[in-house]
Amino acid sequence: MAKHNVWMSVSDLMTGLMVIFLFVAVAYMIQVQENQSVLTDYVDTRKKLHERLVDEFKSDAPRWKMVIGKDLSMKFKEPEVLFGLGSGEIQPKFKEILDEFIPRYLNILLTTDTALRKRIQEIRIEGHTDDLTMKKYGNDPFLSNVLLSQERAYNVLKYIREMPEFEEFTPDEKKLLNYWFTANGLSYGKALDVNERYAALSGDSIDRDKSRRVEFRIVTTGDEVLEDFVKKKN
Repeated sequence: MAKHNVWMSVSDLMTGLMVIFLFVAVAYMIQVQENQSVLTDYVDTRKKLHERLVDEFKSDAPRWKMVIGKDLSMKFKEPEVLFGLGSGEIQPKFKEILDEFIPRYLNILLTTDTALRKRIQEIRIEGHTDDLTMKKYGNDPFLSNVLLSQERAYNVLKYIREMPEFEEFTPDEKKLLNYWFTANGLSYGKALDVNERYAALSGDSIDRDKSRRVEFRIVTTGDEVLEDFVKKKN
């Protein structure tokens, strides 16, 4: 009778372990499917937005010296057109470009389908400088360029908000644009080398002409989800 009880206990234990293993396997499968869904949604969102940007601006990009990145950035790369050396004031030529670019850019963002629009987390206006010290802002070369690049990003955002087209947006559209847009002065932290790689990572010297630029960058909610996913995997 004692032996029978022992075998029953072992049998119950094995059954319990099998049930636990089954739950673990099901939970793992669900997690894999959720991760795959996150990645698929992230890639699909960025792909659709990139295609819309390319379709709209591919014929204008060469004359504006603008590059449309797969990271959803719009890089304006002709420094002498953007700002004067050491100045935060927008050059007349860049104002002309913004007058053409901004209404169409905002139209894409505001008229894209609702599901896609909800995945836009932020639209960053990024000011990037070279590593020359701007004495009027201080003696620290990096901090002085933080102030210069921030002034440039701010002035671009200010110019956008003062455009006649901006006033034509509905209150709800303006509220959404207020939520999206930020002005970011990045100094020369992401300065470029001659091959347009980040000089801080490549180890090569900063190319000052290539580094002085303005970028419009769309950040989607999937960026944060993907970062969380990568952190969990690590």
